[in-house]
Amino acid sequence: MSGFAPAKVNLTLRVTGRRADGYHLLDSLAVFAGVGDVVRAGPAGELTLALSGPGAAALRAEPDNLVLRAARALAAEAGIAPAAAITLEKHLPVASGIGGGSADAAAALRVLDALWGTRLGTTRLRAIAAGLGADVPVCVESRPMRMRGVGEVLDPVPPLPPFGLLLANPRLALATPAVFRARAPGFSAEADYPDGWPDAAALADWLRPLGNDLQDAAITLCPPIADVLAAIAARPGCLLARMSGSGATCFGIFATPIEAEAAAAALPAAWWRWGGATAPATP
Repeated sequence: MSGFAPAKVNLTLRVTGRRADGYHLLDSLAVFAGVGDVVRAGPAGELTLALSGPGAAALRAEPDNLVLRAARALAAEAGIAPAAAITLEKHLPVASGIGGGSADAAAALRVLDALWGTRLGTTRLRAIAAGLGADVPVCVESRPMRMRGVGEVLDPVPPLPPFGLLLANPRLALATPAVFRARAPGFSAEADYPDGWPDAAALADWLRPLGNDLQDAAITLCPPIADVLAAIAARPGCLLARMSGSGATCFGIFATPIEAEAAAAALPAAWWRWGGATAPATP
């Protein structure tokens, strides 16, 4: 069994409040890119994880990968012993604001649900995902969704127009808690959604004033983010340049995937970069 774990991109991210337990409340439009990791799993007598791909080295020091935690949580929910040989083919940068680890965990839930024949369904998988991390429930869906609460409240959004998406990261990891601590005080109102957007330019115009409430704090902690944003914005055809999540990955919206791909190729080769189309919805 195998599953694609696409990068999650926060087209807008507003911090709307904070719970008594310290967790922040968010309002975000999340989409998924046509680039990501791959999770494979087969029968085995015990639970194991092998790492491969260009990003594998960054994960080898982790004592307990989120994929393994997802596998154990699924097995516990289903009342079975966790046993599978899992391989994670890592392409996305780690700690980069595009939900790489969360996407991997979500893909593991989907793949193991099929491998083990547990057939828990999306609703129960999302409930398991909520205990693994704020981005994991939306990554179970892997389709455009509005995220609220601490990531567990998901709602469909109006149909998005076709557009091209560019992602770029200066190959610098950025810890989410540090970005939240550096954020300026105050909260934003939730976004008002239209019935739809006729084209990519209209989508970019709607997104522009909504912003990413973590972007300024992330730039303070990691100044090269500003360079990445400027480089994306300077590419011909860029309709909007913004940081995703808590950074340091930034994105650009273009009218077409071809424009986004060409723009990505023109960025510095030392950066991690990709351009193309959004991912099709995960079955």
